[in-house]
Amino acid sequence: MDVLKARDPARIGAYTLLGRLGAGGMGQVYLGRSPGGRLVAIKVIRDEITDHPEALARFRREVETVRLVRSAYTANLIDASLDAAPYWLATEYVSGPTLSKAVAEKGPMPPDTCRRLFAALAEGLAAVHEQGVTHRDLKPQNVLLAAQGPQLIDFGIARGVGQTALTEAGSAPGTPGFTAPEVLMRNEVGPAADVFALGATIAYAATGRPPFGSGEAATVSYRAVHEPIDLAGVEPELAGLIAACVAKDPVARPRLAEVIARCRVLAALVEDPFYAGLAGLAEALPAAVSPPAHPPAMGLHDLPTSASPHGPGYTPTQVSRPAPPARRRPAPWLLAVAAGLAVGAVTLAFTLLPDRGAGADGKETAGGARPGATSKAPAAPGDEQQKVQPPAYVEATNPNRDYWEPDAGATDGRGACRLPAEERNQYLQTSVTDAETDAGYSSGKGRIGVRWKGAAPKDGESYYVSVAVKPPHEIDADTGRPIEGAAFENLSLGYTSKPVDLYEGLRDESSAPWVWLTYPDDFHEVVNGKTYADAIPVENDPGNWTVIFLHVRGTKEYASIDCRGFVAK
Repeated sequence: MDVLKARDPARIGAYTLLGRLGAGGMGQVYLGRSPGGRLVAIKVIRDEITDHPEALARFRREVETVRLVRSAYTANLIDASLDAAPYWLATEYVSGPTLSKAVAEKGPMPPDTCRRLFAALAEGLAAVHEQGVTHRDLKPQNVLLAAQGPQLIDFGIARGVGQTALTEAGSAPGTPGFTAPEVLMRNEVGPAADVFALGATIAYAATGRPPFGSGEAATVSYRAVHEPIDLAGVEPELAGLIAACVAKDPVARPRLAEVIARCRVLAALVEDPFYAGLAGLAEALPAAVSPPAHPPAMGLHDLPTSASPHGPGYTPTQVSRPAPPARRRPAPWLLAVAAGLAVGAVTLAFTLLPDRGAGADGKETAGGARPGATSKAPAAPGDEQQKVQPPAYVEATNPNRDYWEPDAGATDGRGACRLPAEERNQYLQTSVTDAETDAGYSSGKGRIGVRWKGAAPKDGESYYVSVAVKPPHEIDADTGRPIEGAAFENLSLGYTSKPVDLYEGLRDESSAPWVWLTYPDDFHEVVNGKTYADAIPVENDPGNWTVIFLHVRGTKEYASIDCRGFVAK
């Protein structure tokens, strides 16, 4: 458990905040205390998605799902605020480590413990299914190993029978490695998909390894669809039951009652010596019951709602903005994490998110509108242009789905981006190399160049360009590395450079000069007009990095003109 930050509110509703339990898919989760002294877990939806109807519908559905599903295997709903922002829900506080943390610290579980956990989670899922609800995101991070038995948490993408999916056809909910093939390929969600996730979760508990290996999300998902699960070293009888649960054909998977019967449990999980020894991994409660210095009478609705940093631990409002630390929390990627739907690079027959989002004017765009650009793109070179005020920075508007991948077998940096450029770039020349060797960039500092060759600007014309450099994954603000356990693709705009006028150098020189930028030195993330995060070293996130060249008309009005990339090692 983390201590409260200076920007965190002192209270939410009637609850006094005591600490941070973590960042969920849609917002920050706090430990709170009711006026009568009861401990609760409070999830607060992030401000930047409160205006998105699909995200709000998903949050309201989570509240209704938790309200509906009341069993020994779920934390009961205590309170919620759904009428106006800020939106939040409060559930019982369950003390205990996640299965992910327990295995990471104690190693694989013994076969008997796995069978008891198998049966207990199957019983919990059966109770959920009896209410006509499928969980859709069962995984080790969503299983709490409490003293009273395992608890299923995070129903943010759960769905009831007859409810319409909040994702467009072709998008896939869940987490790669734990999501069933029929969900990945056809978005067919049902109880059998939860059985698949249960089998994959127990495989992780039994081996201590990701059930379908690690790597890029799309690669992991491909293995889940086409390759066998990793059961090396698992006791044969247990391995057989797991393999049955993760059958590629959902019809071939056993029902939960059969899973329970095949576990042949003769003693309660809480009586298992190994399970009992996990109690020491539970989060320690804060020694002080009072939150850090905040005006005691202020509640969440009373706090200022002006500019706030939007990071993974972000809450809707803040009391004051502290001096920026050495590593500042970066802005989130606006919708993708909140919706909990991104499943990696789209190399399979499914997509990530609907092609819609909020433009600079706050209105939803759809159809051919590209994420990251406003509804009115800047004019292309050669078209009539107006003289614009020099933009001082670029700020993300929508999820950005540009993603660069190297060509198969290429070792010279050749590759391609998923999306085409939004504007003509016949005059554009770009370069991405190692800052010291001018060879391919993979570590250390990078040298990024851009120039217009052959353009003939008119008097008074300007053409501002910014470069965006985005890592493959969302970055944890506290560590400067990918968020632990996250398997989704980064949909942020990334770190951007200050826009420069490429026409400026053409006024006094016969040949177009190159504009050179150094990564990470010249790149930052901007939120609400303020520099809020410095770029991280590329070594912190090995994989495919994307470099996007943007024609900028304003801080939130821009269009892509080229896309390159490199493989960080």
